[in-house]
Amino acid sequence: MDLSTLLPPLLKGARVTAELALISTGVGGVMAFAAGIGKLSRFWPARMLSIVYVEVFRGTSLLVQMFWLYYALPLLGVSLGATLAGVLALGLNIGAYGAEVVRGAILSVPTGQYEAAVALNFTRRHTLWNVVLPQALVEMMPPFGNLVVQNLKDTALVSLITLSDLTFRAQNVRNLTLDTVPIYTATLLLYFAMALVLMVIMRWLERVIANRVGVSAARARS
Repeated sequence: MDLSTLLPPLLKGARVTAELALISTGVGGVMAFAAGIGKLSRFWPARMLSIVYVEVFRGTSLLVQMFWLYYALPLLGVSLGATLAGVLALGLNIGAYGAEVVRGAILSVPTGQYEAAVALNFTRRHTLWNVVLPQALVEMMPPFGNLVVQNLKDTALVSLITLSDLTFRAQNVRNLTLDTVPIYTATLLLYFAMALVLMVIMRWLERVIANRVGVSAARARS
């Protein structure tokens, strides 16, 4: 089987994989900030809800979470499509791990920054969004980069709930042609290429955020 026949179905699957990775990463980012900040909240219901969410999704298998959303939830009267179930499972899972990154980065901000905000009569919300989070974001970026790449690799599990991602199409082509080595080699290279692109983007964002926070800090000192 030549490349002209092999690549088109794999590239279609890679497109689905990339879309799933990007959308679920966006969902995970929102959940990470919500739960990470929620775990530090003085409002105990928000804190408890965040803790339960993080512990449940970190303490159970992503594959089981995906199966539960796609196969079990419809039996309770809520039916999700394969794409939505896959995105939610991936997003909620990465969000739970990201929440600990957010919490840890916020706690790493020196106490002097909080004291300065109090001295300037900043509200807690203003302190969080304008003083703490910009500095914490610099600390978050490296582990976030790792989570984004891990999420891309985890998308391979959606093939088990009938989504035609890269892994699903590779398996189908392999079953039809029995060309195991070239098909799975091409699949590995496509995953690596997408991961490489994500790593470059995340490192670029890390530099941009670090530079902006540095410029803002210099302006504040002046």
